[in-house]
Amino acid sequence: MTTTQVTAQDLFRAAYENRYTWDKSFPGYTAEITFKDGEQVFTGKVRVNPDLKAEVFDVDNEEAHKAIHNQLWEIAIHRIRRNFEDTHSANTFSYGDTDETGAVEIFVGGKSAGDKYKLRNNEVCLVHRQIHGVVVTINTFSSHDTGEGYLSHRYDSVYHDPKTGEQRGGKSQFEDEYEKVGKYSILNRRHISTETEGKTVVQEFIFSNIQLLG
Repeated sequence: MTTTQVTAQDLFRAAYENRYTWDKSFPGYTAEITFKDGEQVFTGKVRVNPDLKAEVFDVDNEEAHKAIHNQLWEIAIHRIRRNFEDTHSANTFSYGDTDETGAVEIFVGGKSAGDKYKLRNNEVCLVHRQIHGVVVTINTFSSHDTGEGYLSHRYDSVYHDPKTGEQRGGKSQFEDEYEKVGKYSILNRRHISTETEGKTVVQEFIFSNIQLLG
């Protein structure tokens, strides 16, 4: 498959459909959570339901509870299987440049005009899109193939103001690890290192004893 033979939309669709997602029969799961926030450590239990809504138990600290819940929501939202047409039917796609790594730039027009992506080896390796009033840019440095689609392993993310271009908050470096539970790949560790104002804040979410519901 080369960019001269296929449209930008077809190339993007192939990478979009190559992401690892959970199928409609995903039963949900429970797990124990250890959340390390700098020097502080919090433990508790979590549940992701079949409808992918998340619950956190036995974590009394409000900020820690919220941080864990946010991560579960983030995990689940990226595993939802959505039809390409449902997500992108109002968008158009066109080619940009190809960089020295072979990554092909894809510009989005239509409803999501201004968004752009980069694709390499049938994977999305850069996301640059406006969401909830900010522009998020995510660079993916490594991934692994589950046999049923790819999962990002190491990546970073940074937010900017859509009007001024000014950076909002720090730049975060992520490292994700997964384990196979039944037939599903489920996140068991996420390490986040965020640089803000010359300081580095480290957070780690460790999910253990993961068990499918039902």
